[in-house]
Amino acid sequence: MIKVTRLDGKEYYINPHQIECIEVRPDTTLVMFSGKVYIVREEADDVLEKIVTYRKRLGPFVVQE
Repeated sequence: MIKVTRLDGKEYYINPHQIECIEVRPDTTLVMFSGKVYIVREEADDVLEKIVTYRKRLGPFVVQE
């Protein structure tokens, strides 16, 4: 889970594996696979960096054939 901040300042955690896309319109908007939309204070690049850091903590994903 990654921590993000709503426009009202409340912090919460979101599952980055459920993010379908990140839009900037002009606020950073996370569109989830479920169709839910979250508008956050963080810049899009900051959200991407949090996702990368989170996935690095999980370790490598190995595809077995």
